[in-house]
Amino acid sequence: MTRLCVIAPSGRMGAQVAMLASDLVDASLSSALVRDVSKRPSYLADGVLLTDDVDAALAASDVYIDFSTPALSEQLARAAIAHKTAAVVGTTGLDKNALDALATLSQVAPVFVAANFSPGVALVLHLAEIAARALGPDYDMEVLELHHRNKVDSPSGTALALGKSLAQGRGIDFETSKQCSRDGMIGPRGENEIGLLALRGGDIVGEHTAYLIADQERIEITHRAQKRSVFAHGALRAARWVSNKTPAMYSMTDLLRIGPSAN
Repeated sequence: MTRLCVIAPSGRMGAQVAMLASDLVDASLSSALVRDVSKRPSYLADGVLLTDDVDAALAASDVYIDFSTPALSEQLARAAIAHKTAAVVGTTGLDKNALDALATLSQVAPVFVAANFSPGVALVLHLAEIAARALGPDYDMEVLELHHRNKVDSPSGTALALGKSLAQGRGIDFETSKQCSRDGMIGPRGENEIGLLALRGGDIVGEHTAYLIADQERIEITHRAQKRSVFAHGALRAARWVSNKTPAMYSMTDLLRIGPSAN
């Protein structure tokens, strides 16, 4: 039985993970890290350690599931080193400090990081790379993403991952090729440019499309999330899968066994 720790169970994703964890037969929620221990979410079962102490939360679990902030993700990763607690991280906008901390943790515990925990998105990333490689430089590459009005980061982590897949397939550097804004007299589109456009509105869970556009045809590879629970289900699947792995960095590609890095 894998013991799980959910970070911020009152948050949008943390709440989904906490509620779905109660239905698992091979894992259970053992601890939850909160800001205020006096505010216990009603869906947390009895016996779950509710604490604002990072070390206490990690010590009571085999795997922690983190959809928080880059700063907290860094703090958690550094604290988890002493406990050798496995990590499942879906925090968006991870900075260098957080990534370095997770890399250090992966030397003593398995670490699973994904921009998106939907199996369908993992497949779309793989297909986008294949398409970019097969079609070559005659096809312009663009990414469009749509999310709810309250999303704070732009472009989304998944949109960036999709852009990186296109760049990898084309054999170009994503950081120098990405174009996140077009305004004014900017001139014609660059040959290796990858545009990323973000739309925000309403309660859209998430939609991502990779475009490969030539003079006479257009290919669209699209994923639409219909319910937010798909990401929570994916995170819980990742947590149970990674719990018995050797220390290393893992991703959805590894879990689904797609692509050359599958193991």
